[in-house]
Formats: sequence, structure tokens, C-alpha cells
Amino acid sequence: MPKTTLTRRGVLKTGTVAGGALAMPTIFTGASWAGSHTGFTNAPGDSEVVLGFNVPQSGPYADEGADELRAYELAVEHLNGGGDGGMIPTFSSKTLDGTGILGREVKYVTGDTQTKSDAARASARSMIEKDGAIMITGGSSSGVAVAVQALCQEAGVIFMAGLTHSNDTTGKDKKANGFRHFFNSYMSGAALAPILANNYGTDRKAYHLTADYNWGYTTEEAVKTSTEAMGWETVAAVKTPLTQTDFSSYIAPVLQSGADVLVLNHYGGNMVNSLTNAVQFGLREKEVNGKNFEIIVPLYSRLMARGAGENVKGIFGSTNWHWSLQDEGSKAFVKSFGTKYGFPPSQAAHTTYCQTLLYADAVNRAGSFNPCAVVEALEGFEFDGLGNGPTLYRAEDHQCFKDVLVVKGKENPTSEFDLLEIVEITPVAQVTYDASIFGGELGACNPGA
Repeated sequence: MPKTTLTRRGVLKTGTVAGGALAMPTIFTGASWAGSHTGFTNAPGDSEVVLGFNVPQSGPYADEGADELRAYELAVEHLNGGGDGGMIPTFSSKTLDGTGILGREVKYVTGDTQTKSDAARASARSMIEKDGAIMITGGSSSGVAVAVQALCQEAGVIFMAGLTHSNDTTGKDKKANGFRHFFNSYMSGAALAPILANNYGTDRKAYHLTADYNWGYTTEEAVKTSTEAMGWETVAAVKTPLTQTDFSSYIAPVLQSGADVLVLNHYGGNMVNSLTNAVQFGLREKEVNGKNFEIIVPLYSRLMARGAGENVKGIFGSTNWHWSLQDEGSKAFVKSFGTKYGFPPSQAAHTTYCQTLLYADAVNRAGSFNPCAVVEALEGFEFDGLGNGPTLYRAEDHQCFKDVLVVKGKENPTSEFDLLEIVEITPVAQVTYDASIFGGELGACNPGA
């Protein structure tokens, strides 16, 4: 049986004997996942509970992963009674009191997804098998999220998705043990289309460059559907490898296509590089079809805007959350994160912080760590005070529904962090859809027993 030790940062690492009474992790044999004698996987002991934070610490989304990990560490600090409590005082549910989760001190282990599904599954499996993690959370890639969510369903632990924007995560690949706070591609398309029509007109020709995995596909489809419905024509949609760093060969054909809009269905370092290449090719100074050439980034983040610098000025996109929001929850989180790290949090940091609090609260409300009790506590849960206004965790697909932000790059930023401005807070009713439209079966919760 592997043993664990506690490092100075509170992270559990496999290795030598720990000085505390940790839960012994369940051992999994073959293809089956066995539950513990208490009836569910990795039931914690009386004093500590272990969470698994699985983020990209390398690869094209590593910047997002670093910010996610900062937020996770902050959430653990707040759950254990440290710091200023962050959003715990503003959260509408009042079960979190600084005594951990159900009175257990929160410990955590970390893994590197490498923005690769196989690596992410391997690290999640290790955290469950070797470290006794009872909940896995993280992401920054929808391919990773879908893969790890399926693993957690099989293992009998809860998966609280991090940054994952593909419709598939709570659509065709949804699982009863998985939950997503982040918005999705459909919501981006529904929020963006009216803004694009108002600013660029309804007679446009769009060229899509799309990351070659399921997030790229569903984002391309969502933007195509919403823009074509208002009169735009899609002249081309070209897939690009996730590992691509120089997009020059993909930008050149855009100039010959007759398109007057380029849609970059790219995220993280991919978007920084493709937008930089597009600007280097002079696309933003071009006039095509009697119109100024425009670029759109459907999914934005502060980290991407910082990476792309002045190139983001005036470019529209959508985001799940932004640090400039003035509700009490957002202000509390920005203050707490900024005090600890010296800069404002990204949307990735926000969603992972929220997911950690939402899991802890669900356990407290359920009075149990049993995954099926947690599922029941989260399904249909309505809450406020976590930064996006009133929010619903829909029971049918475990997707959160809340207002969506449309943003654009600021023309006159006041700092290296003040690069995006909110141009529209799209009401939740405009981005809500029927739970059946993306297919998939939620299935039953699995406690692992």
C-alpha cells in the first residue's frame, strides 16, 4: 500500500509515512473499481479529506492551469479557515465555516494533465488510487475534461470540471458524477451573435480556424449556427493541430478566400499565436468586400488577452467571468486572490475556485461524502454570491446556467491586466437551451461500491 507524506504546502505526495490519520486509498484491480468498506470510494477518515487538482502544468494551456492551481490553493486555505474567506461570506449557502468539509481538514494532491487526455486520465487515476482523492477537479481542455469525467464516473468519485467549454462535457458525454460551472460553446454563440450583427452587420463572410479536438468542433458549430442564422456565410472552416505554434501557413489562405471575418476557435497559447500571426499578415488593416476585415475570438480570457497584448484591441469574444465585475462575490474574490498573488484572477481561476466551494458546500448540505448524496445535493441547486449572479445547477445535465459576458479588447487599457471590457451581460434566458439537444445519457451516480 503506498503511503503519503504532507509537504510544506499542504500537498499530499506519494512516498513516506504521513504524520496524520489519512484515509487509506481504495485499491483498484483490473477494470473494476472497488468501493471502500464504508460503501463508497475513498471514504475519508475523521480528520482529513483529500481532493485531487488535475491541471495543465505543461502544454499549450499551462498558463490557464497555473492560475487554476492558484485558485484551488486559495479555496483550500479558505475552507480550512485561513485568509479572509474570499467568497465564502458572499455565497448564498451558509454551510462553509472555515472548519474544512464536514469538519475534516482539506488536503490536496496535484497532477499535470499536459493538455492530453491520456496523461490526464493517468494522473487522475493515480490521485484516486494512490492518494485517496475523493473528488477530482480541473481541466483547461474539453478533451481532458470528457476523458477524466468518464474515469471518475467509473471510479465512483465526483468530478467538478474546471475550464471546459465544449457542449459535449454536459451534452453527449455527460455523466452523473460530473458537474460543470463553466459556460459552453452554445452559450457563447447565443450571446455573441446579436453583438456581432449590431457591430458588423448581417452580410458577412466568415473563415474559421478551429482547434482540432471536440472543444474546437462544438465552438465552430455554435458560432457558425448563430451567425448563419443572422445572415452570415461561412466560406471555410479549417482544423489546426492543438500542438501548432506558428499559424502563418493557415493565415495566408484567408486573404485569398473572399472572407471579411476571421473566427479564431483557438484558446490559450494557440489563440495568442494565431491572432499574432493574423495581425502580422495585416488582416486588421485590410478592406474586403467593401468592409473592414474583422477578427473574432469566441472564448476569451484575461490570460490570453495579456499574451496577445495590443493585438486584442477592439476584438469581440465571450467569457465566463471577468475580474472587473462589481458584484460583492467578484469583488471579494478579486481582493483575496490579488492580495495573495499580486494580480487579478482569470476566468479559469474563478471557475475552479467556485467548483471547490460548491463541492464542499454540497457535502456539508448532504451530511455525507457519498458521491450519490453529493449528486443529489447539487442537482437543481440554485445559488448566488459566487460572481455571476443567480445560478442554477440544472438537474438534467449538470450544467450551470447564469448570465454570460460579451467582452472586447480595450482600446485604452490602464494596465497589463486591464485589457478586456464588458460590453454586454447577456441574460441567462437568452443562453438557455433544452437539455436534450446535445444528446447523451446522464445515467446513474456511481458511489464506487
